[in-house]
Amino acid sequence: MSAAEQLQERYTYADYAKWPEGEHWELIDGVAYAMAAPSRQHQDVVLELGSQILQHLRGKPCRPYVAPFDVRLPRQQEADDKVDTTVQPDIAVICDRSKLDDKGCRGAPDWIIEVVSPSSAIMDMEKKRKLYERHGVKAYWIVHPTDRWLMVYTLGEDGKYGQFQLFGLDEPATVGLFPELSIDWAFLNDDQG
Repeated sequence: MSAAEQLQERYTYADYAKWPEGEHWELIDGVAYAMAAPSRQHQDVVLELGSQILQHLRGKPCRPYVAPFDVRLPRQQEADDKVDTTVQPDIAVICDRSKLDDKGCRGAPDWIIEVVSPSSAIMDMEKKRKLYERHGVKAYWIVHPTDRWLMVYTLGEDGKYGQFQLFGLDEPATVGLFPELSIDWAFLNDDQG
């Protein structure tokens, strides 16, 4: 998502739902951002993380979803057609199943993971971090597989993320929301080319 690809008009989910299926967009506060096609490495990381999370959550109330999966983030209780923020996180974990419908998720997921690519780094680290904090996403992970680091934001009791924690991807990462889940990054060593 490049700022140069940002459109100038204001849009809502009603507009978004009419756009061609082959194009991938996100809306943040009514502004449309084109999403770049992910790299092979990006998809490998998303698939592996999603698989590890799915295996752990099997039979539990929480469920992971991978992009493309629409997450509508209403400001109040406005109808879907009026919602001006719809994102497609790489991975979204939703524990409140009442937020799920045939369109995706309406409301904040409990945990969002974005895998950084060159075109999305600033968007993921700034705009989306502020957006997810504002909407109450309990845990936000930003994974940089090339530079092998993980940035973790956890929502505090004050409704703010506070200081992030930075981890290397050389050891398993424990998930705060699910302390018995540990993400194993060894798969990154399997495919170095």
